[in-house]
Amino acid sequence: MQKKKTYAVFGLGRYGTAVARELVANGMEVIAVDSDSRLVNDAAAFLPICKCADVTDPEVIARFGLDGVDTVIICMASSLEASVLAIAHCKDIGIKNIIAKCANEMHKKILSCVGATEVVFPEDESGTRLAKNLVSSGIIDMISLSEHVSMVEVDVRSEWVDKNLIELNLRKKYGMNIVAIKDGEEVDININPEKVLKEGMILIVIADTSKLNKLM
Repeated sequence: MQKKKTYAVFGLGRYGTAVARELVANGMEVIAVDSDSRLVNDAAAFLPICKCADVTDPEVIARFGLDGVDTVIICMASSLEASVLAIAHCKDIGIKNIIAKCANEMHKKILSCVGATEVVFPEDESGTRLAKNLVSSGIIDMISLSEHVSMVEVDVRSEWVDKNLIELNLRKKYGMNIVAIKDGEEVDININPEKVLKEGMILIVIADTSKLNKLM
């Protein structure tokens, strides 16, 4: 059985809470941390593991056993210093995937330089969307159109290669309505259902969000 991925979210403002809440809703193991006890108490109602602590302290990182976490999401854009220290401590214990929220372009450059593997602007990337993309295996990007409908970019899976859309019947299996196929720089919106799918192609689809769990 595939090991369940684990995440740590530092900072429980609106963005960090949205990330943590969505990850938990998708069955992920999440350790949420903030130095503000009020935010921690509020989040404890829907996040199973909430800690009140200062993640700029390396002893805190060690005490919580975060060395086994797959991904850390640092949501403290209001404090560049805190974000830099948190990234440094995470790198020290060997965490390979560190995502940091930034306040501006200069902060983005600094956070990338000190070791963040990905830096996001909150206005460009909602916390919920980031979490969906983290837990969606094979799904490159996801945008919620409504509570139940999403537009997603999906990698062509190995078992789909050399088959056409008629054979695969993805609409029936996954509730996916294919609106375009990307092949390198080309985007085909006049889809021939007999077109054979190749490795590296990307399907752009509109789908019932709940049925996408079959792909995750």
